[in-house]
Amino acid sequence: MAPPAALDVETNGNGVPTRLTVEGIAGVRAQSAKMPAGVAPATSSDEFKSPACFTKPKAKRWDHILSQEAKSRKTSTLKGAAKFLKNPGLISLGGGLPSPEYFPFEELSIKVPNPPGFTPEATRKTGATLTAGKHDIREGKSLYDLEVSLNYGQSTGSPQLLRFVTEHTELIHNPPYSDWHCVLTPGSTYSWDTTLRLFCEKGDYILMEEYTFSSAQETALPLGVKVASVKMDEQGLLPESLDDVMTNWDEAARGARKPIVLYTIPTGQNPTGATQSFERRKAIYKVAQKHDLYIIEDEPYYFLQMQPYTGADSKPVPPPANHEEFLKSLIPSYLSMDVDGRVLRMESFSKVLTPGSRTGWIVGSEQILERFTRNTEVSAQHPSGISQIVLFKLLDEHWGHTGYLDWLINLRMQYTSRRDILVKACEKHLPQEIASWIAPAAGMFHWIEIDWKKHPGLSSGKTHDSIEESLFTAAVNNGVLISRGSWFKAAGRSEDKMFFRATFASASEENITEAIKRFGETVRAEFKL
Repeated sequence: MAPPAALDVETNGNGVPTRLTVEGIAGVRAQSAKMPAGVAPATSSDEFKSPACFTKPKAKRWDHILSQEAKSRKTSTLKGAAKFLKNPGLISLGGGLPSPEYFPFEELSIKVPNPPGFTPEATRKTGATLTAGKHDIREGKSLYDLEVSLNYGQSTGSPQLLRFVTEHTELIHNPPYSDWHCVLTPGSTYSWDTTLRLFCEKGDYILMEEYTFSSAQETALPLGVKVASVKMDEQGLLPESLDDVMTNWDEAARGARKPIVLYTIPTGQNPTGATQSFERRKAIYKVAQKHDLYIIEDEPYYFLQMQPYTGADSKPVPPPANHEEFLKSLIPSYLSMDVDGRVLRMESFSKVLTPGSRTGWIVGSEQILERFTRNTEVSAQHPSGISQIVLFKLLDEHWGHTGYLDWLINLRMQYTSRRDILVKACEKHLPQEIASWIAPAAGMFHWIEIDWKKHPGLSSGKTHDSIEESLFTAAVNNGVLISRGSWFKAAGRSEDKMFFRATFASASEENITEAIKRFGETVRAEFKL
């Protein structure tokens, strides 16, 4: 941890603190309570916020939208007893915590990059080896160790990692109300499943983009939750369509009350790659206020916002010059404009560090996160302790917030390069009389529209679905797998257009180009061009 420093927050003209800065974190930590050192200590984000947070008004109450299941949950009897563990001199015979002497792990070592040497080659040659020992806390080596992390924990997550994500949330989003909290989760898929249980009764509708993350929809439908789709354009969700769906909702025809939940992926949307502008987000938030909608902001791709695409023959835009320029370039989140506390933001390490950690976090009002935690206590319990200590060693002890921002800038440039390679390949290899697209501004997906009505088989009775199936199968037979757009359409939505989704996240430059070349050959052959 950095040495204590003067408390450094932005202030208004009257000297009242308004926003935490990276430089101010050490000062906030110096004035905060001592990090709890025992097993499963009760903790919350309030312990790690800057004083600026507590000068803001509180969120609205949401009792009227909580499900019966959410309202009926009580504090876990055993988890609730953990609050006594911090009492000095207490000998606990109460909890079912195994003795750490029976954990067959004495230490855990990982090798990670030293900023700015983020390449695999640099990491192998000059990376740092971080080691977590079983007794690092009692030996004064660290604030977190295997004795604690490998045991049971609280459903809010370990205080050591919770502190980092709370500070990160305040730095990036600075929520405009005071009683926002963070809770660590076993990933956003778990968060979404639990959120549906918080707000929805069987038979309810939720609102989703007309093309949406298939797993998010597939989580909802078996719970008896139905989907009403909202139209999109190149910027994603359309506020006019959202308003129209809500204003003209016919409870008798639908057999259900008006929806209370809007699920959206604002940045680098999966599958379309669309990114909502700041003005678009403000307009959607205004519609949500009008109809008292609660927004689920699913943002795994937020830090995969890329440099503008400048065309095949143009020089790429250089990286942000510094952290301030990088942060200013990010489109403000719904959380950052949420004056009501009507947003639950689902955050993830999956797309920026590793999906296998199954560790992320959510941000929302204290009331909603308290209900969320009651569910977690009797289901997942908490994220993996091994994942939490690995992330803590990397993010808090090694990189710090400064190094993490360096990493995110590096990631932006890596994804920008990959996006550019794929779009240039499309420009070179796809028949543009049939195929069209918009270069994505964020994320890892490229959405290609195919003008299926120009297919020569139309006159002999071929349908939209049969043409899509034929194209998909022919592409696979030609050695390229590209996702069918129909896999992502919202339930009940009729499909007039045809899309295919390509990802530029993992294939090599050569393979990206070759894959698009093969897809172009397939389209030409199928359309007899």
